[in-house]
Amino acid sequence: MKARLIQIDPIDNVAIVTEAATKGEVIDNLTLLCDIPQGHKVALKDLKQGDAVLRYAVVLGYLLQDVKGGMWINEHMLELPAQPSLKDLHFEKPKPVVLPVPKRTTFEGYANDDGLYAGTRNILAITTTVQCVSGVVDQLVRRIKAELLPKYPNVDSVVAINHAYGCGVAINAPDAVIPIRSIKNTIKNPNFGGQIMVVGLGCEKLTVDKLVSEAEITAENVIMLQDHPGFVAMMEALMQMSDSKLKKLNERKRTTLPLSKLCIGMQCGGSDAFSGITANPAAGHASDLLVSGGATVMFSEVTEVRDGVHLLAQRCTSKEAVDKLVAEIGWYDEYLAKGSVDRSANPTPGNKKGGLSNIVEKAMGSIVKSGKAPIVEVIGPGELPTKQGLIFAATPASDIVCGPSQLASGIALQVFMTGRGTPYGLAEAPVIKVCSRNVMKEMWQDLIDLDAGSIATGEETVKQVGERLFNLILDVASGQKPYAEQFGLNNFLCYFNPAPIT
Repeated sequence: MKARLIQIDPIDNVAIVTEAATKGEVIDNLTLLCDIPQGHKVALKDLKQGDAVLRYAVVLGYLLQDVKGGMWINEHMLELPAQPSLKDLHFEKPKPVVLPVPKRTTFEGYANDDGLYAGTRNILAITTTVQCVSGVVDQLVRRIKAELLPKYPNVDSVVAINHAYGCGVAINAPDAVIPIRSIKNTIKNPNFGGQIMVVGLGCEKLTVDKLVSEAEITAENVIMLQDHPGFVAMMEALMQMSDSKLKKLNERKRTTLPLSKLCIGMQCGGSDAFSGITANPAAGHASDLLVSGGATVMFSEVTEVRDGVHLLAQRCTSKEAVDKLVAEIGWYDEYLAKGSVDRSANPTPGNKKGGLSNIVEKAMGSIVKSGKAPIVEVIGPGELPTKQGLIFAATPASDIVCGPSQLASGIALQVFMTGRGTPYGLAEAPVIKVCSRNVMKEMWQDLIDLDAGSIATGEETVKQVGERLFNLILDVASGQKPYAEQFGLNNFLCYFNPAPIT
C-alpha cells in the first residue's frame, strides 16, 4: 500500500508515515530526505535545535539538533519536556460532553447476589495465601479439570490464584496494603460466583483473616495444608471441597442483564505510533458507548497518563476524585524516585521501534482509550470501586501487573490494545485483543480479535471500529471466546508489591 502522512492536529509540525518509505520518495507533496520506518515521524518543515516538536498538539520534546522538512525524527533527537505539576491540579466542574447512545443495552451474564457486577464467566477460583502451596494447588487444578469438571457442564473452568506473596515479607509495612487488598479483592471477582476457596500452609505471614472475613473462615472455605497428614490426605480434602464448590457454581445460569452489571478494563501493551490514532481511539469510543449505557469501564497505567494528568483532572466529576488522582500519581512519582528512575523509563524497545519516541508521545496515545466520558472515581491498585461509570485505576503500566490489579478491582473482561503484538491473556477473565495495524492482524490472524488498522488506511472511521468493538465486547461478555481464551493463553498473576521483602 502506498505510504501517506497522518498529521493529527493542524498545528503539529510532524506526521507519521503509514508505510515504510525511502529517501527521495514524495508523500503528500513532502520529499523525504532519508529512509523512514513505518509509523515513525517526519518533520513537516525546517526546525531548529531547541524547537518544540508537536504531535497531538502537545510538545513531545525539544530538538537536540537542526532538522529539515522531510527528515526522520526519532527518540535520540528529543529532550523530554518538564512533566505537568501536580500542585497545579484542582477541581473544576468538567465541561459537559455528549456521549454516543448504544444500540444494545443488555448482555447475557451471571448475576451475583453479593456484588454490584455480574460475571462474564463461571469459574472456580482457588486462592493461595502463600507461594509455598502453589505446587499442591497446581496439581489440584489438573485433577479437577480431569476428574470433576466434566460432571459440571455449566462451570467454565478452574483457576489457581497463585502469587509470589505471603511470607518472607514485611506484612505490616504501609505499602503491604497493596498486595494484600489485591489478593483479598480478587477472591470476590464477579467471575467467581461468590464461592470462596482458600488454601494456606499454616505458618505464613499472610494469614487467612487478612483475606476473608471472620464469618467466612470455615471448614467449607479454608484448608490449611499443615493440618493434613501428607499429600494424599491433602488432595482428598481439597478434592472434596472443590466438588462442593463446583456443585454450587453449576447452578449458575446466564441471564439477560443491563449494562449497569458489566465492569470491564481497558489496557494497552506493545504500543506503537498507530495505537493513538487507531486502536486506542476505537477503544475510547467503545468505552463511551459502554459508559453511556450504564456500564463501568476502568483504564489504568500511571506512567502512561502522567504527562496528561492535567487532562484527566479536567474530566473528574468531584474534588474527591481530583484529590485521589493527585495522591495516587504523587505516590507513584515518589515510588519511581526511590528506584532512581522517572517516567522516562517506561517506553520499551518495541515501543520505540514502532515509532514512539518517548513517554509523552506514548501517554497522549494511551489516554485516548478512555474516551471522552467524565471520570467518576479514581482508585488505587487493587482497590474496589464505589461508583459506576468511567474509573481511573492507578496501576503500574506493566501488562502482567496491570491485569491482576484490574481483576482485583472487579473487571469481568479486559480489552487489550497492541501495536507490536503480544500473546497476553488472563485465565480469570476473557481478554479481547485489538491491533493498531493491518500488518499485525495479517501476521497474527489467530491471536488478534479485532483489527483497527483500517482507520489508518482510511477504510473505516474511529466510530465504525469503535462500534464493532463495542458489539464484540458484549458478545464476549455473553460467552463468545476470544482467541486468547480459546488457546488457553494465560499470564501468571504478578500482583504489585512495593513493600519490603525481609
